Amino acid sequence: MANSERPRSPRPLSPHLQVYSWQVQMVTSILHRGTGIVLVLGSLLLACGLMSLAAGPEQWSGFSGFARSPLGFLILFGWSWSLAFHLVNGIRHLLQDAGLGFSIDSFVRNSWISVFGSLVLTALVWVVAMTQWGGA
Repeated sequence: MANSERPRSPRPLSPHLQVYSWQVQMVTSILHRGTGIVLVLGSLLLACGLMSLAAGPEQWSGFSGFARSPLGFLILFGWSWSLAFHLVNGIRHLLQDAGLGFSIDSFVRNSWISVFGSLVLTALVWVVAMTQWGGA
């Protein structure tokens, strides 16, 4: 019997998201991949900013005007949080590669440390930037 003639099974062949309950380890794994993509896109935007800076004052004022807009602030804040999360979670992965933190309790605790640590690191960076330079 050809593959196209086989009757379809109503059940999935492998577990899907509806089978699993959401856990912090699962979310941090997904977020790590997502923040990697966001970092690539944000880095392209940063490269555009550097090119506009090199192009002259008119182009730079257009880019900096966008960066100071609410949408620009949201993009920069999201990019900086992505950087912080990817950094903290990457350190967690390096420690796991060294053989540390494999018990379930430490795995869950370290996942939460990645989430909250990235939020604290991002807030710290933005507070320092806003107080030192009067606005990022």
